[in-house]
Amino acid sequence: MLDVKRNLTTIMDFYELTMAAGYLEEGYEDKISVFDMFFRKIPDGGGFAIMAGLDTFIEAVENLKFTPEDITYLRGTGVFNERFLEYLANFKLHCNIWAIPEGTPIFPREPIVTVEGPSIECQLLETLLLVTINHQCLVATKSNRIVRSAQGRPVMEFGARRAQGYDAAVYGARAAYIAGCSSTSCVMAARDFGIPASGTMAHSWVQMFPSEYEAFKKYAQLYPDSCVLLVDTFNVMKSGVPNAIKVFDEVLKPLGKRPKGIRIDSGDIAYLSKKARKMLDAAGYEDCTICASNSLDEYIVRDLILQEAKIDSFGIGENLITAKSDPVFGGVYKLAAVKEGEDYIPKIKVSESIEKLTTPLLKKVWRLYDHYTKKAMADYVAVYDEPVEVGSDGLTLFDPFQTWKQRTYTNCSAVCLTTPIYENGKLVYDRPSVQQIRERCATQVENLWEEMRRFEFPHRYYVDLSQKLWDCQHELLTQLNQGDGRKHGQDRP
Repeated sequence: MLDVKRNLTTIMDFYELTMAAGYLEEGYEDKISVFDMFFRKIPDGGGFAIMAGLDTFIEAVENLKFTPEDITYLRGTGVFNERFLEYLANFKLHCNIWAIPEGTPIFPREPIVTVEGPSIECQLLETLLLVTINHQCLVATKSNRIVRSAQGRPVMEFGARRAQGYDAAVYGARAAYIAGCSSTSCVMAARDFGIPASGTMAHSWVQMFPSEYEAFKKYAQLYPDSCVLLVDTFNVMKSGVPNAIKVFDEVLKPLGKRPKGIRIDSGDIAYLSKKARKMLDAAGYEDCTICASNSLDEYIVRDLILQEAKIDSFGIGENLITAKSDPVFGGVYKLAAVKEGEDYIPKIKVSESIEKLTTPLLKKVWRLYDHYTKKAMADYVAVYDEPVEVGSDGLTLFDPFQTWKQRTYTNCSAVCLTTPIYENGKLVYDRPSVQQIRERCATQVENLWEEMRRFEFPHRYYVDLSQKLWDCQHELLTQLNQGDGRKHGQDRP
């Protein structure tokens, strides 16, 4: 966990404050609301995303406080009255928060975080929650694709210098490690999260010395137990690999040490790795590994392996840390219910775009696992107090949009993924270590069918609604169509 504690309370959009002030003026400070965070589309057309960022969000929530400096700034805007500023100065969280644990595969339209509490508090958490979860889910999802493409070969996260800011570098490294990367080049992330650190030299090291040979020799003398040499500063075949072998012979061999590897950062990596492998083997360094870097992604890594490149590990930076091919996760935060007495009053958002239709009420997400294969079969979103059991007759699920598509699942178990994190503002979740989250991610991804792990046209995983939840949604739609919806132009000719 990070040792440095920061107050991120004002990481919010200004409209959250204007709405909160309006809620207070309207007497809604004690009105209980339910908000869901969910996403609509898996990046890169993949079969699943990876949940990440929850512990970072918890860290921020644990330090929420409007400081005197915050209040002075807000007073200076001239927008807010003293009653609201006093409310903020005495702000204390009373929310219940549930979430799907980090490292779990997640799917569109299911609530991955749910916040229930006083409307003002729920609203003020919106941006903080979204920026944290969106970023780490995005990087974790991309990283897991790259790790899977490497087929068991280590993938080192090298992205700090290309990340969009300091926090993106640190927390991106965290997300990448959760998703399966073996190490990070970012020292702060390695220190704060217990991630293995990795890195050797840059081209500038080689250029700094009178010759490539002298640069290699000095490095080997300094780090005989972890010597990895960058061999492409000038010419891989003509000087890089020959000079590396010469240094291995002259410096490491007399010490009884073996080289750890060489790294190739440019050129035709498939061709160069094959040639380098032959040269190293001929010199007696069959155990010297070859690392490839240079703007790699999951497709290039996959192609290198298909071309039988002699690569033992990959160092991947910009395409991983920025999720360059699809750099927006797109998680949203929408009102699902308000509470009157002991009853939840469902709320729904309707749009001309069907994918923007929201699901009302306080809900839980259940995952069905096959008894025999242990594979995940489908997700089932139900009202929070619905009993969910797979009896002897099985559990029938139906597509919420194409309702004629139905399937009865038998010989499986339903596991609730929606986990309590806060109760009445108090943390009740036993926060796992980053290493434990990483292990969970590996296990959970392995529990998905191989067809879902395809990069192109993966098998669609079903996220279906319970009958009770679907009925509630469509009753609201019918009411809107017959009543206020027509008044606001939401009817069809």
